Amino acid sequence: MRKIIFVYFIIILVSLGFSFYFYPILPEKIITHWNFEGKADGYMSKNTGLFLMPGIIAFLTVLFFIIPEIDPLKENIKKFRKYYDNFILLFILFLFLIHLQIILWNLGIKISPNLILSFGFSFLFFYTGILLEKSKRNWFIGIRTPWTLSSDNIWERINRIGSKLFKISGFIALTGIFIRNYFLIFILIPPIFFSIFLFFYSYILYREVKSENIKGFQK
Repeated sequence: MRKIIFVYFIIILVSLGFSFYFYPILPEKIITHWNFEGKADGYMSKNTGLFLMPGIIAFLTVLFFIIPEIDPLKENIKKFRKYYDNFILLFILFLFLIHLQIILWNLGIKISPNLILSFGFSFLFFYTGILLEKSKRNWFIGIRTPWTLSSDNIWERINRIGSKLFKISGFIALTGIFIRNYFLIFILIPPIFFSIFLFFYSYILYREVKSENIKGFQK
């Protein structure tokens, strides 16, 4: 069994440990949601609020671990598996930080959730760019469209472009630290826009490659 699985397991245990440790000293209702300005506007019972995130971390860890095993092209995933494993690690660490931020806020240590989200998504987007750059054609990880999945060539070209665009998204997300009232715009808009662009560009590239192949065959 790979060592990184134990790291995942430790993160899950630590998140649960924090929940159990602070359970007796937290109020029956805890703050779990904040608005654009970073002001608290949502509550949960501590039974839900303290154990929901560890549950999500555990569920997603198992799901991410299963994905490569059920992919018809799982042999391709093995070629960049360490980058995928590192993405899982970063993702669940990000969720753990959100969990920790919720606990600390309810203890009176008010770390801005906008700050955590801006930093967290910045690193996730940037590392997603690295993952896309290393990825090989598969059904679950990367820029997956009918046209990228049809060709290794198109997959590599689109995912290399996607790599650069998601790294740019990472830097843009970081600006949300300085303009916190609009941080979600900097987090959400760039990757959505870039994803739409990549979807349509993959089709255009497919048509170009197909046209070139037909001309080459005719010659």
